[in-house]
Amino acid sequence: MPVIQHLDALEILDSRGRPTLQVTCTLNSGAVGAASVPSGASTGRAEAHELRDGDPSRYRGLGCRKAVANVRGAIFEALRGVDLPAQAALDNALIALDGHPNKANLGANALLGVSLAFARACAVEAGQPLYDYLAGSKARTLPRLTINLFSGGKHAGGQVAVQDVLMVPLAATIEQSLADAFAVYQAAADLILSKYGMRALTADEGGLAPNFPDDETMLQDAVRAIEAAGFTPGQEVALAVDVASSHFYADGVYRIGGQVLPGDDMIAHLLRWSERYPLVSIEDGLAEEDWAHWSALREQLPPTTRALGDDLLCTNPDRIRRAIDRNAANALLLKVNQIGTLTEAAASRALAEAAGWQVVVSARSGETEDNWLADLAVGWGGDYIKVGSITQSERLAKYNRLLMIERETGLPIKG
Repeated sequence: MPVIQHLDALEILDSRGRPTLQVTCTLNSGAVGAASVPSGASTGRAEAHELRDGDPSRYRGLGCRKAVANVRGAIFEALRGVDLPAQAALDNALIALDGHPNKANLGANALLGVSLAFARACAVEAGQPLYDYLAGSKARTLPRLTINLFSGGKHAGGQVAVQDVLMVPLAATIEQSLADAFAVYQAAADLILSKYGMRALTADEGGLAPNFPDDETMLQDAVRAIEAAGFTPGQEVALAVDVASSHFYADGVYRIGGQVLPGDDMIAHLLRWSERYPLVSIEDGLAEEDWAHWSALREQLPPTTRALGDDLLCTNPDRIRRAIDRNAANALLLKVNQIGTLTEAAASRALAEAAGWQVVVSARSGETEDNWLADLAVGWGGDYIKVGSITQSERLAKYNRLLMIERETGLPIKG
C-alpha cells in the first residue's frame, strides 16, 4: 500500500516564462514520481483557483512560492505516513484538506502537482507505465491528434477574435498523423509568406499567427494549406475550431469580424462554418454562460461536428451534469488543472462518456516539458488529444511520448 515518505516542490517556469510548480513525491518503498503543473491563459470563470503570490515586485504577482510552501508544509504534514490504498484516497484527502470548493485555500496548482506526482510514484512502485496505471488495467487505444495551425484571440495578438483553427490528421497512426501535420504546417507557412509577405509569428501554443483580415480567412487559408500539402480536406485532414466566444461576448451580443451578433445570429454564423469547412468540432462556439443558445447550437449542428465545451464546462461535474440535462454539448474538453485532482477529472470524464459524449484531453497554453498528458490521454481512452502545434519543446514532449507509447504498445487510434 503506498505511503508518502516525502513531498517536495519547486517553483519553475512554464512555456510563457511564468511561474508554476514541479512536485516530487517519494513513497516509503523508495519509488519517486515528479510532475509539473500547467496553466491556462484562456480560462473559464468556473475553473479551480491557481494560488499565486500576488507580490507585484516579483513576476508581476504571478509567483508560486505560497503554493510551493503549501506542498512542503500543510499538505506534506497531513499526508506523511498515511496509508493511501488508491489514487482516490490521496485526492480525497487533498480535497478535504483544502476545504474550499474552488481549491482557494491551498491552491489547485499545489493539489494537482501532488496528485500527479503521487500517480507517477505509484506507477513506478507497481512497475507499470503511467498510462496503464491511469487506465486501471491495460490501455486500449490512442487518441486522435488535433494540432494548432492558426491562432488568434488570447493565444496570439488578438488580430482576430477566434482563438485557434486546428488540423485533425485522419491517418491510422500517430506516426503518420504527425508527418501529415508537418506537411500541412509547412504549406501554411509558405502560404503566409506568399500571401502576407511575412514570416508568421507564432502564438502561445505554436500556431501560426499572421495578420488575418478576419476570422473567415483563417478557415479559408487552413483549407488552402491542406490542399497545398496534397491532401483532401475532410478525407485525409479535417479541421476543428476553438472559438473561445466568451472573450468577445458582452451585453448579450458577440462582436466578431466587425459584426455584432445576437445569440441566434452567432449560431447561424457557426452553422455556416460547419457547412463550408470540414469541422469535426466547434469548441466554445458560444459564451460560457449563454446556456440558452448552447442547446440550440447543439441541436442544429450536423452529427459530424461536435459541440465541444471548454469554458462552458471547466471539467466540472456540476456544469457537465447541467449541460447533459440541457442537451447543451456533446463533447468535453478535459483539462485536469481546471478541477484540481486526477480523481475529480476522472469523474468528469466518466459523466461525459456515460452521456455518449466524446472526450478531448487538452494541454494548456502555459505548459512545461513534462509529458504526463500523453499518458493520461492514452490511459483514459481519450477520443482526441489537444496539445498545441508541432513546434516548441513543451508541445513536442507530448507528441514524442505518444510516438513512444505507440511503438511500445502497437495500439490503434480510437475510432
